[in-house]
Amino acid sequence: MAAPNPSRTADWWRDAVIYQVYPRSFADGDGDGTGDLAGVRARLPHLAELGVDAVWFTPWYASPMVDGGYDVADYRAIDPAFGTLDEAEKLIAEAADLGLRVIVDIVPNHVSDQHAWFRAALAAGPGSPERARFHFRPGRGEHGELPPNDWPSQFSGDTWTRVPDGEWYLHLFTPEQPDLNWSHPDVRREHEDVLRFWFERGVAGVRIDSAALLTKDPALRDFVEGVDPHPYIDQDEIHDVYRSWRAIADTYGGVFVGEVWLPDAERFARYLRPDELHTAFNFNFLACPWEPGRLRATIDDTLAEHAPVHAPATWVLCNHDVTRTATRYGRADTAFDFAAKRFGTPTDLELGTRRARAAALLTLALPGSVYLYQGEELGLPEADIPLDRIQDPMHFRSGGTDPGRDGCRVPLPWEAGAPSYGFGAGTDPWLPLPADWDRYAVDRQSTEPDSMLTLYRTALGLRRTVTGFGDGPLTWLPAQDGVLAFARAHGLTCVVNLCDAPVELPAHDELLLASGPLDAAGALPPDTAAWLRA
Repeated sequence: MAAPNPSRTADWWRDAVIYQVYPRSFADGDGDGTGDLAGVRARLPHLAELGVDAVWFTPWYASPMVDGGYDVADYRAIDPAFGTLDEAEKLIAEAADLGLRVIVDIVPNHVSDQHAWFRAALAAGPGSPERARFHFRPGRGEHGELPPNDWPSQFSGDTWTRVPDGEWYLHLFTPEQPDLNWSHPDVRREHEDVLRFWFERGVAGVRIDSAALLTKDPALRDFVEGVDPHPYIDQDEIHDVYRSWRAIADTYGGVFVGEVWLPDAERFARYLRPDELHTAFNFNFLACPWEPGRLRATIDDTLAEHAPVHAPATWVLCNHDVTRTATRYGRADTAFDFAAKRFGTPTDLELGTRRARAAALLTLALPGSVYLYQGEELGLPEADIPLDRIQDPMHFRSGGTDPGRDGCRVPLPWEAGAPSYGFGAGTDPWLPLPADWDRYAVDRQSTEPDSMLTLYRTALGLRRTVTGFGDGPLTWLPAQDGVLAFARAHGLTCVVNLCDAPVELPAHDELLLASGPLDAAGALPPDTAAWLRA
C-alpha cells in the first residue's frame, strides 16, 4: 500500500477518499447468497490496494431488511445475516492494520417497527409514555378515519398508518420505519449512547442518514408547497442535536458526514458550522448532468457554500440509491432525478463508460474529500433486475413505475468464470448478477492496463503521493467552450473535454494521467480528462 499523504493526519477527513460498502453486495463469506462481514474481511486487501483512506459501511445492524438495513431494530447488534459484533470489532481492527478507517451509518429519523421501543408503544396504547417516543396521533374526520396531516412521503405512498386502537403513527418512509420524536429526551439519550458505543469500538466516524429530517413541527401542521418553514425538513431545533453529537465526537476524535438534501446554500452551510457536522454529502454534484456549464456552476456553488464555515467540500458520483454512473452518463438525459426513474430508459454504455472515466479524474482532482461507491472502480453499469426478483420498497410503493434501487446494489463480480463471479460459494445471490459481467471482474481488470480498476488505482495512488491534490484552492483556467480546466497547487492542472472534437492540452511538463488515450496529434479526445504537471 502506498504511503499516506502527509496532509491526511489529524484532519484526514478534509481530503480523504472514502469507499462505500453496501454489505449485502460486497462479498459473501459463508455462501448463503448475502454479503457479510466475513466476506468484507477477506476482501479488505482489495480496498487497501485500491488506495482509499476509509470505508463507510451502510447499516449492518439487526434489521428485518425491509429497506436494505435502514430499518434498524438494534444498533448494538449486528444482523445475523452479516455476522456478529465480535466480527465487526475484528473488521475494524483489521482495517486499521491496513491503514483504513471505518465509518458506520446511523439512521436517526426512524427505527424498525420491530425495534423494542415501537413494539412496546403498540402494546402500551394511546397516551402512554412508550408512544411519546414516536409521533402517534388521533386521526381527522368524524371517526378519526383520516390521517392526522397531509405530509408527502420520502418514498411514494402514505406517511401515516392506523393501528387497531384507532391512533395513527408517522413514517416518512415505509410503514415499517416509524419516525422517532426528537423532542423526547429518551430519543436523544439513546442516540448519544449509540454514538459512544461505536466510537469506543474504534470507528473513525459516523454517516448520518436523512440528517435534515429529525425534528418536526410540534403541531404537525399540514404541508403547503412553497411555504416556509417546512414542517419536517430542516427545522431549526435540529442543530441542538448535532451540537450535542459534535461534543461526543470530539471526545473520541471522531467525524460526522451528513446526508443533507437542501436547496438553500445558507441553510445547508449551517450544518457544517465548527460545532456541528464535519462534512455533508454534495448531492447537487451527484445529480448534475454531463454538461460543462452545469458542472462548472455546481463546482463553484459547492465551494462557495462551504467557504463561509471553512468546511471541505465532498464529491460523489454515485451511491446505493442512484443510477450507476456509466449507465446514467450514456443516456440522453445525464442528470439524476428520483422522479424521472423509469424502466427501459436507453443508454449508450460505451459513451457512458468513457464519460465515467473522465468524471473519475475530474472528481478526484477537486478540492475536498471524495466518496466512491463500491463497483464504481470497476465501471459497473446499472443492472436490469427481473420483476420477480426486485426487492426495493421504492418500486412497490410507486405502483411498479419506479424500477427501484436494486440495479445499483447488485453483488460485485470478483472472479471471471467463477460461480456468481466469486461473490460467494453459493450460486444464487440475493440479487442476480448479469450474465455478461466477466469483463467487470476484479481479477480480470487487475491485469488489464486500460481497465477502469487500473485507472482508479493509478489515480488514487497519484492523489495520495503527489503534492497538490486534496484540500486547498482551485483556480479556473482560460479554456474554449465545452472544456473545464483548472489549476491546483504545485503546478497541477486538470483538463476535461466535454466538446464533440479533440482539444489541445495547455502547456505542461508532464502528463500524469489521462482517462483515455490522446489522439495521434497529442490532443485530448471528447469525453476525456487529463492530469498535467508544469
